[in-house]
Amino acid sequence: MAIYVQGLSNVGVANTGMAQFQQMMRQQLETSMHTELEKLLDTTTEAEREVFKKDSEGFTNLFHRFLQVKGPSVEWIKIQRPPEDSIQPYDKIAARGLPDNVADSLNKLVVVKLNGGLGTSMGCKGPKSLISVRNENTFLDLTVQQIEHLNKTYNTDVPLVLMNSFNTDEDTNKILQKYRHHRVKIHTFNQSRYPRINKESLLPVATNLGTNGQNTEGWYPPGHGDIYASFYNSGLLDQLIKQGKEYIFVSNIDNLGATVDLHILHHLVSQSNSKRCEFIMEVTDKTRADVKGGTLIEYEGKLRLLEIAQVPKAHVDEFKSVTKFKIFNTNNLWISLAAIKRLQEQKAMDLEIIVNPKTLDGGQNVIQLETAVGAAIKCFDNAMGINVPRSRFLPVKTTSDLLLVMSNLYSLDAGCLTMSPKREFPTTPHVKLGSSFTKVQEYLIRFESIPDMLELDHLTVSGDVTFGKNVSVKGTVIIIANHGDRIDIPAGSMLENKIVSGNLRILDH
Repeated sequence: MAIYVQGLSNVGVANTGMAQFQQMMRQQLETSMHTELEKLLDTTTEAEREVFKKDSEGFTNLFHRFLQVKGPSVEWIKIQRPPEDSIQPYDKIAARGLPDNVADSLNKLVVVKLNGGLGTSMGCKGPKSLISVRNENTFLDLTVQQIEHLNKTYNTDVPLVLMNSFNTDEDTNKILQKYRHHRVKIHTFNQSRYPRINKESLLPVATNLGTNGQNTEGWYPPGHGDIYASFYNSGLLDQLIKQGKEYIFVSNIDNLGATVDLHILHHLVSQSNSKRCEFIMEVTDKTRADVKGGTLIEYEGKLRLLEIAQVPKAHVDEFKSVTKFKIFNTNNLWISLAAIKRLQEQKAMDLEIIVNPKTLDGGQNVIQLETAVGAAIKCFDNAMGINVPRSRFLPVKTTSDLLLVMSNLYSLDAGCLTMSPKREFPTTPHVKLGSSFTKVQEYLIRFESIPDMLELDHLTVSGDVTFGKNVSVKGTVIIIANHGDRIDIPAGSMLENKIVSGNLRILDH
């Protein structure tokens, strides 16, 4: 579990109450870190040195701030509900309609997808964006189809930018060749590569700049908050501004609901320069499944993102309440390119540090210092939230999510998934597949075809279970195969409000 840094005491440095001693310790740690980073630089080629120098500057700054921070990153008593006009309902934005010149707005837009993650949590090798999610289409395929459809429909030039990590860059660039003849310009840049730190010594665990062999676990991409510095340092930010681009729409590549919304874009570009909004965060109503999601608050007169890791233990239940904190961050963000450039050049991008503890394969305890892209909302002028429909938040983090998007609950058109009009309720069913389904390959073997789920409310499957062709599940269906048992749901079965136990007894629910 990630925690927000609360000073040196978090990593075992004794709190002596002697400020001078603590300052001396900080300086000593920073000197030692600087020496170790210089040693790492000496292990590589001149070209790699130049790249790592920029990463090293960013890491050194983050490490310095990590050592300086004292106390919690927020004081609970100062937290206020955001003013009503700071979070607008989507319907109010959409009611203004669209201009005749939609193309003019689109030509000011760049779509950015966060593409640094691997598919390891779903049992896949390589970038997560290359996992097939619907009709043999990958996350990346669907993204390209969406933007190409926009460009063809409106005769525009909306480019796609992928923020890769050192984990995903090589494989992603190989696959990009297949889109050469699509009507989408695709750019990539790499987020930074930071060294993991030994939890005890607070020094890097890597012995050289390589990312193979013994050093595989020595490095990490430092969270999506790194987008601002990496985008700026890559030179791509300036290049796009020179082309007349004004805004980026940023989202996770595995959120299949994060498509370009013309109403939100029009809202951004139609404002007067004096009131121009530099940052929009799409939020949506919390359900019980979202109680840990970050929310928007007012803090010291600024709109700010509050994450559960920042919340004092005594107030965690209050944070999870859907009555006090009713919305959460979808991580769909609309951000001004000129504002990013200004804040980077002023060194005014102040993001809270997330300390993410990890245990390496050999048992060594390390920490990685990260930041979140949404935390920057407090740095931008006239920032606001828009409370969007739940349909704009459709992340695929697990095979349970994958089952939903592969099913007849959704129809696919030009890369966009939309809820089937045949479903009577707009809510998404709750699906929970057990550990036998965790890996994509195992999951696919267990379904001869994806069940009909149009009338499903809740599905839980646990143990060694397989599904035949043309199975239909409705209402609440719970299927549990005990250890050593196996349940094969026969082809053509219709299960409605049933509990199926280890010996295939079918009971009314």
